[in-house]
Amino acid sequence: MIKNLIFSIFFFIGIIIISLIFIPAFLLPKGVVLFGGKLMGYWTVFCLKFFLSTKIIVKGKENILNKQKFFIAASHQSMFETFFMQTIFNSPLFILKKELLFIPIFGWYLKKIGSISIQRSKTTKNNLGFFEEISYVINKSNRPLIIFPQGTRVLPNERPPFKKGVARIYEELKIACQPVAINSGYVWPKKGNKTSHKTITISILKPIPIGLSKDEFLKILENNLYSDLNLLN
Repeated sequence: MIKNLIFSIFFFIGIIIISLIFIPAFLLPKGVVLFGGKLMGYWTVFCLKFFLSTKIIVKGKENILNKQKFFIAASHQSMFETFFMQTIFNSPLFILKKELLFIPIFGWYLKKIGSISIQRSKTTKNNLGFFEEISYVINKSNRPLIIFPQGTRVLPNERPPFKKGVARIYEELKIACQPVAINSGYVWPKKGNKTSHKTITISILKPIPIGLSKDEFLKILENNLYSDLNLLN
């Protein structure tokens, strides 16, 4: 309990300090602000290792796609991957709930780095152009898009079917998919206390090439990610 409290205090104070330091950077080029995101990722790692004695292992770096456009489909069990993925990949673009853009400082940061927002609770005129916006952003950027196909954070042993939107993105963008399995929920669950002296493994799987049907792609992605998570668990 005490370790959880100390971790939370130092982690969130650090995130706030980094955000405050980079407020002036909001007026500077996007690249400067993106560096602040990487710092948040490294701070997350430091806090986990120092306060909770967490071991962090990254597997499959040789599978990371280079010199071509791709999008990342990652399992989602905690806040960890939101921060840490910025340290592995080239400042990925996030798809997020529109409400997050209205959070002071943090929301400004999300907007500045080019995050793509959507109102998940209803169909709106803006949402109808959602995939066109993604295509436009990806075509003019060298940063990969990251999506969490489970739709929200889940418990480590939960295996919900993937949202069909990830297959639509695969079809629309016509670029390869980089699956990433992360078992962070055993250390930093969406509910309850964090656990010390555990290992978080980030497993970067072999990419799924273009050219598959939506159904084929979704089946392969879900099978590959869940099969790997079962091994990590």
